[in-house]
Amino acid sequence: MSILLKAAGKWGSIVALVALVIALLKQIIAFIGFVTFAIKALIVLVFLALFLGVGFLLLRAWKENQQRKNNS
Repeated sequence: MSILLKAAGKWGSIVALVALVIALLKQIIAFIGFVTFAIKALIVLVFLALFLGVGFLLLRAWKENQQRKNNS
């Protein structure tokens, strides 16, 4: 009977370690997914800020040209 308990204890600990490794890998994969999403969102936000900045500069230059034409 004690041989059976030793075998169950050894195999049980191996199964527990495998389960812990699988859980850790799942968490790492989820974290990598979150980080890549955050990077993609940051790239989109930077692109939008750049687009709005260029639009603002064009609008300001257009208004200055309109004012110069009206003052001349």
